[in-house]
Amino acid sequence: MTQRKISLLNTVGAVDVNGNKTSGRVTSKNVTPKHNGLPKAQGLYDPHNERDACGVGFIANMKTGASHKIVRDGIQILENLEHRGAVGADPLMGDGAGLLSQLPHELFREVCDFDLPEPGEYAVGFLFMPQDREVRAEFEAIVESVVNSCGQILLGWRDVPVNNSALSQTVLDTEPFSRQVFIGRGSELEDQAAFERKLFLLRKMISNRIYDSNNGAEDTDFYVVSLSSRTIVYKGMFLADQLGPYYVDLNDDRFKSSLALVHQRFSTNTFPSWRLAHPYRMVAHNGEIN
Repeated sequence: MTQRKISLLNTVGAVDVNGNKTSGRVTSKNVTPKHNGLPKAQGLYDPHNERDACGVGFIANMKTGASHKIVRDGIQILENLEHRGAVGADPLMGDGAGLLSQLPHELFREVCDFDLPEPGEYAVGFLFMPQDREVRAEFEAIVESVVNSCGQILLGWRDVPVNNSALSQTVLDTEPFSRQVFIGRGSELEDQAAFERKLFLLRKMISNRIYDSNNGAEDTDFYVVSLSSRTIVYKGMFLADQLGPYYVDLNDDRFKSSLALVHQRFSTNTFPSWRLAHPYRMVAHNGEIN
């Protein structure tokens, strides 16, 4: 493990790395270990900024609107952050990677076998589901029951097309079945903000119902990756360069967004899993939140 610089500020009676006593203010400059393998400060590089942490990238277009180029550029950023992610003993197994974007309405309108309302009038839930068809059907029935009981409109389901040929067997053994549920906005909700609040409650109710069906355990192979009328998350237990090839949608020119938030995970105190990959539903961060 690479030695890291030590910063001792406003310390009285401290010692340096050689055990010699110092006095007054001690800074990282006089406690930098020798022969740590880091280059000297040069150009925009400063070894003081070295960190072991996840890689996060963001790109947005505030002028010309949504485009597939933003999605492609987001994936390129992610691949450029490959060095910020962890790799296990299996060289094809990463800690996780993902992308958050706006809902690609043009793509969904053309690939779904049911009609969609205008953007903002419907939401998409990206769900990790069990591979077992019968168990998956039970969970889907719970989702539909909660949606209907809350006065929202179940528009339909879609299998998310994936290509898992680049994944190792270790990752394939934990691969979920990816499904998307499309939910129309109920007539009693006055605007999109109210719809988003209702979707938050829906997600909590659905998850609790499914976990209760499993005696309260959350290890059901069920997880709501995202549920929103504004954004959607595509993620998994990937290396940076595996996200794009895995999700076919991300390579479709009809998948357009005006923003892309990407993340490559460096797990420090938890084992990797599909659900723990980032971005989460609202955030992505480069450091464990404990």
